[in-house]
Amino acid sequence: MIPAGSDPMPAAVTAPADAVLVPLDELAPAIGAASVSRRAFLGFGMALAGGVVGAGALAQFFPVFASAGDEVSPIVPNYNPTTKDWTFVVDTASCIGCGLCVVACKEENHVPEPAEFTRTWIERHVTTTDGELYIDSPEDGINGFPKDSTAPGAAGKDVKSSYFQPRLCMQCVEPPCVGVCPVSATYKTEDGIVLVDARRCIGCGYCITSCPYGARYITPAGEDTPSDTPGVADKCTWCYHRISKGQKPACVEICPVKARQFGDANDPADPISAIVKATKPAPFHPEWGTKPRALYLGPALEEA
Repeated sequence: MIPAGSDPMPAAVTAPADAVLVPLDELAPAIGAASVSRRAFLGFGMALAGGVVGAGALAQFFPVFASAGDEVSPIVPNYNPTTKDWTFVVDTASCIGCGLCVVACKEENHVPEPAEFTRTWIERHVTTTDGELYIDSPEDGINGFPKDSTAPGAAGKDVKSSYFQPRLCMQCVEPPCVGVCPVSATYKTEDGIVLVDARRCIGCGYCITSCPYGARYITPAGEDTPSDTPGVADKCTWCYHRISKGQKPACVEICPVKARQFGDANDPADPISAIVKATKPAPFHPEWGTKPRALYLGPALEEA
């Protein structure tokens, strides 16, 4: 557990020398104006009045906005999945609840827009002066949060403390979802990422029930689904199609305050190694025995 008042996460990622950095006071209005629709998301750069002009410049600050035509290496040279220790660190003391991570995830992975279908989401945890805890996540946090908690019973109560908690697949070392799948549709890759083979999945829902972190859902009917297959299980993959090519997950790249960090903890040169060593992040509920590879910092650990 990280004690309150501990040192913040070190700066692990630096912007390119020619990057156009947008002050947060200019970014905030644009965040508030961003829509959940993909059309508004793609036009998000135009909302950054006075800060960045055009999607090309925006891509320098948020690489996830780069156009589909940008050159991407098909695979990391000499990539060896067995050497990887992919690690995700979330700092709940830094998250501002802007919702851009949810938008980026839905856009990148073709996740249906309705809130009940999501690979990542943000919760607001509010403790009132009478000691009660209230948790809300309106529309999964994709549009940010209103001033007051929307959790039942929270209205009118005085707030003692609050924080935002990003959620995603924990990519457990001992994933219960793999063991319960009757057709081996849920499986682990050589580098330890838990994925779903939509060709095998029969939509039984056993994996959804077995996940203690609530990180799975069944895809609905419709053209816009992650695998173009309705009625199968889906979840966060840590953007496996990106990380296996040397990129970061979309939610990591889009975060304006670096509350989400990702990398290979086995690589001493990877910034995530320094983050883990310096801050000692910890998993949620280690007593469950799933050994999550998504680790947390900040008030979320104090609450857990």
